[in-house]
Amino acid sequence: MRAILIKDGKGPIENLYLGETEKPGPKPGEVLVKVKVFGLNRMDVLQREGKYPLPPGASTILGVEFSGHIAGLGEGVTDWKEGDEVFGLAYGGAYAEFITLPETNVMKKPSHLSWHEAASIPENFLTAFQALVVIAEVKKGDDVLIHAGASGVGVAAIQLARLYGANTVTATASTQDKLDWLLSIPNGATHVVNYKTEDFAAEAKKTTGGKGVDVIIDFVGQSHWQKNIDALAADGRMTMLGLLSGGEVEKFSLGPLLYKRLRIQGSTLRARSPAYQGDLVRKFRDGVLSHITGSAGDGEVRTYIHKTYPWTEIQEAHREMEANKNSGKIIAEVV
Repeated sequence: MRAILIKDGKGPIENLYLGETEKPGPKPGEVLVKVKVFGLNRMDVLQREGKYPLPPGASTILGVEFSGHIAGLGEGVTDWKEGDEVFGLAYGGAYAEFITLPETNVMKKPSHLSWHEAASIPENFLTAFQALVVIAEVKKGDDVLIHAGASGVGVAAIQLARLYGANTVTATASTQDKLDWLLSIPNGATHVVNYKTEDFAAEAKKTTGGKGVDVIIDFVGQSHWQKNIDALAADGRMTMLGLLSGGEVEKFSLGPLLYKRLRIQGSTLRARSPAYQGDLVRKFRDGVLSHITGSAGDGEVRTYIHKTYPWTEIQEAHREMEANKNSGKIIAEVV
């Protein structure tokens, strides 16, 4: 089969190329999917550069989300049949014509979603759902702060916070264009902050009448740590999804964790067990999927696609993502 491969196994963007590799076969409990569209994620860049530790048994081919048709069934699979239109979350291998994954990691593609829209959902929305709903236990009336608001996960988290009844949703981003866009989208942020020019902790307190926020979703780490702690209200919860600015914090006082009764938890998704991922997919499918429409729909939650590339232009797609130009998802078509 054809797949996007990496010359020398890792390296710069120029090492990505469309080549030939062995077609996978489904193991017991797995399905084989013929991929039509796949989504790009920042973990793909890290993996390409050799900086992302792969979970055991994961494909060395990039890509964790896709849409396509069921093309084969492993032993014991009874819930799917060949030809079913699906989308899903994988441990890797989505930058290819075919992919295998546990049957519990695919969902039926809703008829109102395009292949592109369906492929833009799994990684962003499942990551946001896990962080916000499963871990931080967001509830009606909460005040929420979401960093990297214009990223795929950020946009998903903003909308999910609104869906679950948040009182306010403050999003941070680095440019005025992104901030304006986050305020303009349906069920978008209620407040925005430019983290480069403004103190987001002070703004969050101002928005909440001095109380602080109940939930924070953070991808940044070190540079945001102290302000995050300051921004949290009593009994606040923070889910950490990344360490983009680094993972070491100096001269940090433990006092606020104690007297504010804070709960801080880190989380990853790709390294989780098949049983965990399958359960997460089920919870998301039952609780959220029916609310999602395409970008032109009128649902409570929408997909947002920044740009679509043919997979023959995968280098350009990676350059776009590395330049941090996107507001919404970058996806690629298998052509």
